[in-house]
Amino acid sequence: MVETMDELIARVQNQLYRLTDLNEAMNAIRVTETSPDGAVTAEVDGNAALVGLRFSAAVSRLSPEEFENTVVGTARAAAHKAFAERGELITAFNEEATG
Repeated sequence: MVETMDELIARVQNQLYRLTDLNEAMNAIRVTETSPDGAVTAEVDGNAALVGLRFSAAVSRLSPEEFENTVVGTARAAAHKAFAERGELITAFNEEATG
């Protein structure tokens, strides 16, 4: 229970700072994943939005279907890792709030 207005203000400010830190950490997430054959490298942000896509010379050996599957699979793997990082940040935030 909060006993004074100063304590309430300090508590609210602390929560605001923690939310700001969480937001900044989530915005800073960048995950890069490269396909096993090295043909495709995908980079995603913390929302799993594709922010970078690079191809090596190895793509020239892929059929159109293989190319499609490699791009989608690599981007999906990067997105999965980004969501995992995001989840870890949220879990840590929640544990700190209840601890």
